[in-house]
Amino acid sequence: MKKHNFSAGPSILPQEVFKEAAAAILDYNNSGLSILEISHRSKDFIAVMEKAKSLSLELLGLENKGYQALFLQGGASTQFVMLAQNLLESKAAYLNTGTWSDKAIKEARFFGEVIEIASSKDKNYNYIPKNYEIPDDVDYFHCTSNNTIYGTQLKEFPKANTPLVCDMSSDIFSRNIDFSQFSLIYAGAQKNMGPAGTTLVIIKESILNKVSRAIPNILNYNSHIDKESMYNTPAVFAVYVSMLNLQWLKARGGVAAIEKQNNEKAALLYSEIDRNSLFEGFVSRDEDRSAMNATFNLTDETFKEPFETLLKEAGISGLNGHRSVGGYRASMYNAMPLESVQLLVEVMQELENKI
Repeated sequence: MKKHNFSAGPSILPQEVFKEAAAAILDYNNSGLSILEISHRSKDFIAVMEKAKSLSLELLGLENKGYQALFLQGGASTQFVMLAQNLLESKAAYLNTGTWSDKAIKEARFFGEVIEIASSKDKNYNYIPKNYEIPDDVDYFHCTSNNTIYGTQLKEFPKANTPLVCDMSSDIFSRNIDFSQFSLIYAGAQKNMGPAGTTLVIIKESILNKVSRAIPNILNYNSHIDKESMYNTPAVFAVYVSMLNLQWLKARGGVAAIEKQNNEKAALLYSEIDRNSLFEGFVSRDEDRSAMNATFNLTDETFKEPFETLLKEAGISGLNGHRSVGGYRASMYNAMPLESVQLLVEVMQELENKI
């Protein structure tokens, strides 16, 4: 039976990407070698890295605008440290909207003063704070665009007289916004871009070289820019699959085209959550709901067993909510077809009809 994968990550990728990646494991580019064993210094892989970086900038509309694309290791969690080490000279402002921004704040405090300008922690992160002010005298402002665990998403980003830094791990390439407003964007690949193992960093070169501290080479953005993401051995397979996925996205009309599909999927599911009396959304405000991760609960836990039986029979996988929230979480990343969301809605309706 076909599985409908709503997992938050490692997440669904297009079937075309899986097939091409699987073939490359056996023989990449008719070389007689697997993509898993070719040298990262070979012409074949250098071409992959260059293509992946170029597509990243192209799809975000940042070509020829003073940005560099890097594919690094260590996940977004390493970027919590790396960005602060490279950018935080005296103090920085952070918006706390979830577990990952909270962790980013804790890591940044090793390098300087951190001002938490607003937080939704008081209500278990089920909303996005509004009407906060960003001080002019901070080195940067940091936010998390989409909160995978709680299902919230920033729809608008603040205007500020300081560099904007954003963790876009779970919604990068999913919606068409002005990416040039950011000085640094980072995203773990495993949510909406590729397999686990690599992290995309998009950085405006003009924000570098502003701190007085000595930075270890492996944690210095300049080192990775100078070596074109080859300062150390990159995650070859993860970068390759990310490149395939970016090619897939471009062929389907890019970010603007996929945003329309993502909005259609989200509208379909949220409409059912609001209509069906057996379910309730976790996020308190409609305008804060994530198009990538819809979080919801049963109104009566006695329905849990019959609901999950129906989910299993339908081949729906990965719907369980994060342990800190409970309930259910439907992750609807770029590769999630509308048909899978329609099936989930039908299962929710079937449960309603059985009660």
